[in-house]
Amino acid sequence: MSRRNLKDKVAIVTGAGQGIGLEICRQLVVEGARVVLNDADEKLTGKAIEQLGDSSRGIPGDCSDAAIITAMIQKALDAFGRLDIVIANAGITLYGEFLSYTRAAFDRVMAVNLAGSFFLAQQAALIMKDQAEGGTILFMSSVTGHQAHQNLTAYGMSKAALEMLAKGLVVELSPYHINVNAIAPGATSTERTLEDPGYERTWSKITPMGRPATVGDIAATALFLVSDQARHITGQTLIVDGGWTSVSPSPYNLGHE
Repeated sequence: MSRRNLKDKVAIVTGAGQGIGLEICRQLVVEGARVVLNDADEKLTGKAIEQLGDSSRGIPGDCSDAAIITAMIQKALDAFGRLDIVIANAGITLYGEFLSYTRAAFDRVMAVNLAGSFFLAQQAALIMKDQAEGGTILFMSSVTGHQAHQNLTAYGMSKAALEMLAKGLVVELSPYHINVNAIAPGATSTERTLEDPGYERTWSKITPMGRPATVGDIAATALFLVSDQARHITGQTLIVDGGWTSVSPSPYNLGHE
């Protein structure tokens, strides 16, 4: 029997059409939870629901849109009657040099990575407060919020800010027994990253554990942090990077040979 005690818990997971988000949903459903998942891509949302079955519902759309946030919350309540867990996994990466980075790119990164996470957490916390049984919120940060990474200044800022958001909400939400944490993944093999044919080889060379993370590595961490096993952990960020931030070698020094 699982000690996580996730059976019949209801979760919202954003950015869940593929990759880390989909694997988090899959593991939640295996543990007996029900899931409302969101992805900006309607086709990916539909495919994910097909994989996960009756324990899931989907809300496609831009997770930074207030109407989509409200729809996710309402879907959880209408379909499953409550809300226990929110995992703000969605995020976008818009690469660019600082000296030429555009206002449009900056605003988009901050809207999705920060505003979407902030206001989803806000609406979810109001529901959890009214339920009076507590809850858990998890943000998806990144090692780029800890170590500088070329052409990712805006993205790294947004991810570092999510870790501060987790800390700040300790003050705001602990009285309602809502714990808030973050995960900072390092290099992770996903459908998107593996479009780069040199990705896995490069990150295997510079990661002390000898490989990039899998989506399963990140999802397993997420499930721990939203489970009853982690109820007394709050305001923390757990780095899952195979040791990369301890030594921080740059992938740009190796290239993608």
